[in-house]
Amino acid sequence: MTRGAAAASQPAAAPRSAAAPAAERRWSRVALGWILPVAVLLAWELAGGSEGTVFHGIVPTPSKVVEAWKVWAFGEPGLGLNPYSGTWWSNVVFSTQRVAQGFGLAILLGVPLGVLIGWSKLTAQLLDPSIQWLRPIPITAWLPFSIAVFGIKDFGAIFLIALGALYPIVVNTTQGARDVDRNWVRAARMMGANANQLLFRVVLPAALPSVFTGLRIGLGIAWTAVIVSEMVAVKSGLGYVLWDAYYVGRMDVVIADMVSIGLAGYLSDRLIVFIESRVLTWRRLQSH
Repeated sequence: MTRGAAAASQPAAAPRSAAAPAAERRWSRVALGWILPVAVLLAWELAGGSEGTVFHGIVPTPSKVVEAWKVWAFGEPGLGLNPYSGTWWSNVVFSTQRVAQGFGLAILLGVPLGVLIGWSKLTAQLLDPSIQWLRPIPITAWLPFSIAVFGIKDFGAIFLIALGALYPIVVNTTQGARDVDRNWVRAARMMGANANQLLFRVVLPAALPSVFTGLRIGLGIAWTAVIVSEMVAVKSGLGYVLWDAYYVGRMDVVIADMVSIGLAGYLSDRLIVFIESRVLTWRRLQSH
């Protein structure tokens, strides 16, 4: 083989050699993310199994929580008297449906409202003071109002979820609309864009990074709101099981419920991140 042929053959192997370190970096990040949880679980298991410690007899060990979760998820053989047996999936579905409905309502209201407040001074003067006045009121303060108006029904929970998720969506979308590059606006106007085209083709796309930030924050608050509302205003879902299990002293079910809530919130957040990565492809291109 000549030197020219050898030199020409070398670049072909470069993509494979570059892909291997990238895969190793991804796996190393995943491994690093598991170090702290695994260490906490090991310490918890050891502390919970030792007599004379704070945890012993009060907080169940991770192994006991896993056993309780298995019965809660898959049921127990025979005619057991465990009221939680085999009810995990149905309660996850109840809570997820309420979060999806309330969060969807918050998006439908919050994104257009935030764009209008951020872009229109008149709309900001009309609506922003009221939003900033209502925003500090915690969701728990709305519980009596929700029960009085909607009763012990699903819509009371959906109302609280939508209300809790609404404010971060509005605030972040407003900021994104206000931060639109004015050069883009001038360029669109010079090209003959009318007010509607300017709003939907320039302002809204430019505000999308802030919109997705608001969606992620609002989604976390939505999961908080559904648990709070199910503890009091609804008789099903993960929040109801959490409070009921605490009331009867089933701390193993309580912790299994907490883990389930965290997992559901994490997966729904990853869904928002996935959608963001597909919608905002131009940000990925800019980073390269």
